[in-house]
Order: sequence, then structure tokens, then C-alpha cells
Amino acid sequence: MSDKRKGKLSGPIIRKAMLDSLVKLNPVTMMKNPVMFVVEIGMVLVLLLLLFPGFFGSRSGFGFNLSVFLILLVTMLFANFAEALAEGRGKAQADSLKKTKKDVTANKLVGGHVKSVAASELRKGDIVVVAQGEMIPGDGEIIEGIASVDESAITGESAPVIKEAGGDFSSVTGGTLVVSDRIVVRISSDPGESFIDRMIALVEGAQRQKTPNEIALSTLLTVLTLIFLIVVVTLKPMADYLNIHLEIPVLVSLLVCLIPTTIGGLLSAIGIAGMDRITRFNVLAMSGKAVEAAGDINTMILDKTGTITYGNRMASEFIAVGQEKESDLAAWAAVSSLQDDTPEGRSVIDYAKTKGFGFDRGLADGGGIVPFQAETRMSGIDLKDGRRVRKGAVDAVREWVLSDGGVIPADLEQKASRVASEGGTPLAVAVDNRILGVIYLKDTVKPGMKERFEQLRKMGIKTIMCTGDNPLTAATIAREAGVDDYIAESKPEDKIAVIRREQAQGKLVAMTGDGTNDAPALAQADVGLAMNSGTVSAKEAANMVDLDSDPSKIIEVVAIGKQLLMTRGALTTFSIANDIAKYFAIIPAMFMLAVPEMNALNIMGLGSPLSAVLSALIFNAVIIPLLIPLAMRGVTYKPMSSQRLLSRNLLVYGLGGVIAPFIGIKLIDLIVHLWI
Repeated sequence: MSDKRKGKLSGPIIRKAMLDSLVKLNPVTMMKNPVMFVVEIGMVLVLLLLLFPGFFGSRSGFGFNLSVFLILLVTMLFANFAEALAEGRGKAQADSLKKTKKDVTANKLVGGHVKSVAASELRKGDIVVVAQGEMIPGDGEIIEGIASVDESAITGESAPVIKEAGGDFSSVTGGTLVVSDRIVVRISSDPGESFIDRMIALVEGAQRQKTPNEIALSTLLTVLTLIFLIVVVTLKPMADYLNIHLEIPVLVSLLVCLIPTTIGGLLSAIGIAGMDRITRFNVLAMSGKAVEAAGDINTMILDKTGTITYGNRMASEFIAVGQEKESDLAAWAAVSSLQDDTPEGRSVIDYAKTKGFGFDRGLADGGGIVPFQAETRMSGIDLKDGRRVRKGAVDAVREWVLSDGGVIPADLEQKASRVASEGGTPLAVAVDNRILGVIYLKDTVKPGMKERFEQLRKMGIKTIMCTGDNPLTAATIAREAGVDDYIAESKPEDKIAVIRREQAQGKLVAMTGDGTNDAPALAQADVGLAMNSGTVSAKEAANMVDLDSDPSKIIEVVAIGKQLLMTRGALTTFSIANDIAKYFAIIPAMFMLAVPEMNALNIMGLGSPLSAVLSALIFNAVIIPLLIPLAMRGVTYKPMSSQRLLSRNLLVYGLGGVIAPFIGIKLIDLIVHLWI
């Protein structure tokens, strides 16, 4: 992954966040966060009491008022710092991305002639020519030619990728470099709408829109704040009626401690940090809604080739026939593959080494290479000593052996059929007129996929594999990979049908794709992850783009989405649980002088009413910066069901949220009481 997206916190980011914390005290800015805006109003009221003693008939001392004002100010700054820190990391990434944007010159085709224009003048539909060593001036699709393209400015990967017209790898991104050859590109975006422009807008936290879940939680916090505001406001006349004098700073302290200030101060930072995590994972999300939806996924649709399997047939077994030995078969299969640069050929040698079979590399020296041809369906080598080695389709090798007067082993057909029936490809190996056996080639499941699917199952996510293979091959791969279901001989409309079927049952569906034929399904899915190497239509239809073009990354995307939801839920639970302990600190302090019986609620044994109020306020302020690392990093993700997750949150963050303030407020009170 590119260093520019690692997003580590640096000194400049922290210093800028501290400055932004002061700027964000602007009431116009604070109004966007109702919980913290109420805290700011309370802070202003206490400030008025400092400037105008006796205001509102208050008889509270200057020292107490000053303490309350400073604590509330620090509370505001800590909350603003959390948001500014998350935004600062995103803006730092955006600045790095802006540096990749260069005002390059484009070779635009106009009336059959090439005209040099600035890249900023290009519009959607323009045709440009890009040669070796030139920068691609804008996002587009190759309509002519093939080239090797360096995409390190976008993906962070140094290895160039092959892009060509007419396939699923025709999409190119502005700011990338053509390493070889020449291509003709049709521009697919107007200025300000390019891939990098959208990515910059995403990582700049200030431009991030709130997600539906975040809006709902903000509404809940606003309602809770309003309820506690009404309760605190009505306390004053009720206390006056009972001849209990409650000071304005004490009422403000009560309100600030009872409203969910902790989660209110961290909510925005949690959302921004969640978007930041997925961006640092080299995934471009078109909206925060897509990230959240990933956390609620019930069903995952995955292509077989390239996602679950490597996509290349690889040697997985040597099957000797007749009286031949497996070791001899392995040795000659390896010799026949020494000059075979295909993935299949390399896999034969690798498999022979893995299984400990020896072979003589020197036999191939000076031999005549027989390349694979569609007509013969065989490849091999003619050795210097006159022996001939062939490897290829069973029927082709059989005919070659028979033409040389050889005898076909009786069990060849049966063993070759067994390989085919299991979804594999049998390759026969022969030396002169003698068939030694069959190489079992199959599309190998990637290591660890079965364990990952098991994790998804624990999370309650159903996995469905789509493949164009026949049902027998599909069933074999599905069994090896451990997916829950599969669709064999699938067509684009089959993917849409299964997505709609799952959605009709109230489920959220995720899928990956890279081709034009995947675009309809990507658009239909709740979370569509397109490959950056794919077509423009696929990337436009999806709501996420993987810059690394790794189809299996959808599994990590779901984990990041769940981590975002878990973090928000955990800190909300902790924040609300905090209020219980703060209630036992503030309420007795307000009334125990006038109503001695209220001292029974002072279960923490706090020193005095003033120290109790200040201790609760200090804890309320200090807990926010202590939770900033957790909000930025996210709660550690562990695959589990929703019920187990709820139980874990209640136990760890619910119970912890009740116990921590009791301990924290008591420790702070021991110091504050001595000071007072």
C-alpha cells in the first residue's frame, strides 16, 4: 500500500488539529453538533457569571465559577480536537493526492490531426493519444492499442499493469504513466470529476456526509439532550419552591454530565476515522453509506475465478497408469515443463518439488523445444539422446503414442475420466511410445479462503459463489472453498436474480466484479466493489472501487464496515453507562446540604458538594481524549453473531462504562477536595 495513505499521525497534523479545535468553537460550527452546542451555551452562561457576579441572582463563588468554565472549555476543546484530528489525517492524505495531479499536456485528436492541449481543457468524450513515457491526461477507456501502465501514483504498487482495448482491462486513470507502446483513449470524465478528484473529496473529512445510521444516532442524542435539558430547567423552580437554592453553575454541570457528551464529542470522529480506515486500505468508497452497508451485509456474492481461486489451472496430483511409477511420471512431467513458461507448466515443476520428486534439469539442455499448438494440443521437448517427451490433452497424446506403435494402458481412460468428473483437467505425459500417466490440473482454491468463509459464517453472512463452470466443477470448488451455495453456468442475469432474491427477503447483499457484464449486478447490490483494473462501466455502477484490484478484498471491506458499527455502538454504550455514575456524583451534591437524607445516595463518599461537582465535570472532560485513540483505531473486530456482539458490548463497555466513572470520579475527588 502506498505510504501516502497510511495516515499516520504526525506532529503537523496534531498541531493543526489543536488550532482547529479553537476555530471550531464558532457557534455556527457547533450548531451542527446539538449535544456539544448545549455544552457551549452552558459554558457561556458560566462565563457571564464570571464577568457579572450576581447575574441571575447567583451566589456561587468566583473560584468555583472559574473552575466550571475552564473545565467546560476544555471539554469543548477535547471534543473538537477529536474531530479535527480525524479530519486532519484525511486532509493530509488529500494533500498528498493533490500532488499527484499534474497539469500535463494532452495529445487530443481533432479532425484526424493531433493537437496539444492542457489536460484541464479535456472534456468527456474527447479522444487522446498517449505514447510511451507520457502521462495519461484523464480518466478514460482505451479504444485502440495495448500498453503497460505504471499505476503506482494511484495504487502504490510499483509493478506496471497491462491495459488493452476491448476487454475488461481497458480502463485507465488520469495521472498514471504509460511505460510502453501507444494507446488511444476516450476521456470519460469532465474536470473536477476524475477518479483522483473524487478520492480527494472522500478523504477530506470536512466534506464527508453523515451516514443514515449516524444521522439516526445523532437524532437520538439530540432527543436525550432535549429531555435532560427540560429536566434540569424545571429543577430550578422546583428547588426554589422547596427553599433549596441551586446555583446556575451547578445546574449547568448537572446538564453537561447527564447529556451524552462523550459520544456526542466523538461521534463525528468515529465516522471520519471509519472512512479513513477504508481509504488507507486502498478502497475508494463513493459514500459513507456504502461503508456502513458493508457492516450490515447478510449475503456475499463472489466470482469463482480470481476471487476464490487463482484463476490458473495448477498441478495438484500425479496419477500413474499401468505399471508405471509415480516418481517416473513426476520426473518426466517436470522435464517436459522445463521450457514451458505458462502458469500450468510452472505449477508442474513447483508441485514436483513440493512433493519431493527429483528430476534431471540437464536433460533439457540442447534439446529441441516443441511449443504448444492448438492443432496438436501438446507441447514437449526432443532430447539430445533422441528421446521425445510430450505433455498434452489425453486424446492427443494417445493418438501420438499409437502413431509410434505404442500401447495404451488399460486404465488411462478411467483415470482421465475421474479427473474430468471432479472438475479438473487431465494432461497425459508420454516418453516416446509409452504413456506414463496423467497430471491432474485444477483451478486451485486460494489458501485460507475456507477459514475466511468460516469467519463470515460466524458473522451470519451467507456466501454464494458464481461461476461459468459446469455443475460438477462448481460443486467441487464450492466444497473445497467452503461456500454456502453456488450457481453454476451463471450468466450476468443470474447474478442480478440472486441479488434481488436475497434483497426481497430483507437482506443486504455485497458483490465484486470488474467487467461490463458485471455492471448491472454491481449497481443492484447494496455494496458493489469494482476492480480498478476493470471497465469504466463497472466502476461507475459500483459504490466502491478497489485500487489494488483484489476481488477477495470484499471480505476485508465487510470487516471494516462492521468495525465502524461496532466502534460506534461500543462508545455509545460506554457513554450512556457513564451517566449512571455521574448521576450518583452530582445529584447528592446538589441536595445533601438542604436535604441531609440525600447523603444516602453519596455512595462514592465524595468529600463535599463542590468537589463532587468538579470531579464529575473533570472526569466528563478527561474521558473524551482518553477515548480518542479507540475512536480513531476502532474497536478490535472479532467475527461473531449480533447477539454475542450485543452481550459483549453490554459486558465490556456497558459494565465498564458504569464502573470506570465510579473509580475515576473518586480518584479525582481525592485531589480536588484537598485543593478546595
